[in-house]
Amino acid sequence: MTRHDRYPVRLLAWGIIASLIILLMMHTGNGRAGTDGDFRQRTHQKNQQDFGENDVSVEIRLGKEVAARILGKYPRLETQDLTRYVSLVGKSLALHSNRTEFDYHFAVLDTDHVNAYSTPGGYIFVTRGALELVKDEAELAAVLAHEIAHVTERHIVRELDIRDKDVSAAGSLGQLLGGAAGSANIAFMQVVDKATEILFETGYRQQDELDADRVGTLLLATTGYDPTSLQRYLNRVQAHNGESGQSINTTHPPSQERVEELARLIQGEGLDKGAYIVAQARFTGYVTTK
Repeated sequence: MTRHDRYPVRLLAWGIIASLIILLMMHTGNGRAGTDGDFRQRTHQKNQQDFGENDVSVEIRLGKEVAARILGKYPRLETQDLTRYVSLVGKSLALHSNRTEFDYHFAVLDTDHVNAYSTPGGYIFVTRGALELVKDEAELAAVLAHEIAHVTERHIVRELDIRDKDVSAAGSLGQLLGGAAGSANIAFMQVVDKATEILFETGYRQQDELDADRVGTLLLATTGYDPTSLQRYLNRVQAHNGESGQSINTTHPPSQERVEELARLIQGEGLDKGAYIVAQARFTGYVTTK
């Protein structure tokens, strides 16, 4: 993957920002902004009720450790301009998420395995193999929005029940960090092990994947990207898997079920009305696959 010389990173950044501002102004004019604002306010209030400020630092520490495990398995693709481009798209999405307290980080993994990963605290990774199936910027945004949704909805945190005083995985992580140094570190690393196991082996619960599709699609529309882009990408991945015999994750719901759920969401929320960013030319001009 190489950078096209006609698209300097600085100009690209302004292009993305300007496009998003224009599209968001258009949404405001056709009444969409109210729906998006209501969605963000509802989810933000729910998260504020469930978690306190201390839990944010806990999530970030957990996320850093799990991110290190991911980079231990797959090397980072050392292409700064590509990483900046992915980060620009990702951070545009993150600004409209219900968890803006995180400093989100984005990177591309140098593997042809088709997948994307996220950790608590906002560490997002997409593989080179996944990027090779992406056809436009809206689809890239869809992949990143799905992973951002896993972060904002705390799917790994909730799966581990790390706030449960009765302890299922390794107890309340906040209590672990405040305990004796030796035992706390051992227990903390056990939590890291379990979180890594979710990402690489057991996978998220199928309902969590459907929730990430839903929240990610709403985030796409809120940011100004084509909300049908995740459907398009899932259909292409399904076709690719049929040809190659590969699978993103055996724990994922069937792609057809996900596409049908998204179609109902888009129609029900009225997301099929309005102009959205696709940016195919910008994407193909900036990212080329060999």
